[in-house]
Amino acid sequence: MTTESIEAAERLNAVRDAAQRAARLTGRTANDINLIAVSKMQEASAIRPLIMAGQRSFGENRVQEAQSKWPLLRTETPDITLHLVGQLQSNKAADAVALFDIIHSLDRPSLLTALARAMDAADKRVPCFIQVNVGAEEQKGGCPIAETPALIRAARDADIPLLGLMCVPPADVEPAPYFALLAKMAREEGLDRLSMGMSGDFETAIMLGATDIRVGTALFGERPTT
Repeated sequence: MTTESIEAAERLNAVRDAAQRAARLTGRTANDINLIAVSKMQEASAIRPLIMAGQRSFGENRVQEAQSKWPLLRTETPDITLHLVGQLQSNKAADAVALFDIIHSLDRPSLLTALARAMDAADKRVPCFIQVNVGAEEQKGGCPIAETPALIRAARDADIPLLGLMCVPPADVEPAPYFALLAKMAREEGLDRLSMGMSGDFETAIMLGATDIRVGTALFGERPTT
């Protein structure tokens, strides 16, 4: 094995072990937690060692970036599950439906309409999480809390498969209250999955019910700046 492969395997095992410990505190196991390796701004050469170590779920923030690297990587490893975890422009809905297996950032009626139209045209249903703006931050994507139940109903009416809710808590504050809020909202809507928790807080997220964690830095190291 190359040095890169050994280091990737060590980082992956460390994250998996931490997730396992947190899951046990809620009576679950690591098998109940889907670890998504967020590979935005990472070259294929940085992604392949994680694939070799056994990682199969990956997340990207931008459709165009994913289009540039994942078709080849998925040809090499067909059982990859690709998640869109960043904001999605409505005019990219068809491209997202074509490329991704799961979308985490459905957050507004106009995007719902675009995705439903794209799914109908492609004869393909792509499961989605509804992203909730739990911190009421103007600069962030996500559906306002008060408008989330209506968006959930609209998605169900449009035959968009809903997996659960997703959030990105405000930076530099304790995330636990925001994770607990998202879990409460999901329970009230009968949704089973929670996409929450990143490199710095995924253990807290798991203890508060996360089923899908989105981890970048802890798996890849510090992200490239260019």
